[in-house]
Amino acid sequence: MVSETLKEILRCPHCVRTTGGELTLHRNAWFVCGDCGRKYPIVDDIPVMLIDEGEKWMNTPAADLPVPPPAK
Repeated sequence: MVSETLKEILRCPHCVRTTGGELTLHRNAWFVCGDCGRKYPIVDDIPVMLIDEGEKWMNTPAADLPVPPPAK
């Protein structure tokens, strides 16, 4: 489980400098950026905050994201 402190400080690495990049936690398995729609998986309790990883899931509706996220 991701700590509350980490949830508060994490931001989308693509949007943080322009729009803030605030993230919402989806099903305790994904961080979803409200600005750009990138979706970052949480694998083994570690958020994978790589822009390329978030882009892979941009066109997947949040309701269709796999839980748990696929491991690499």
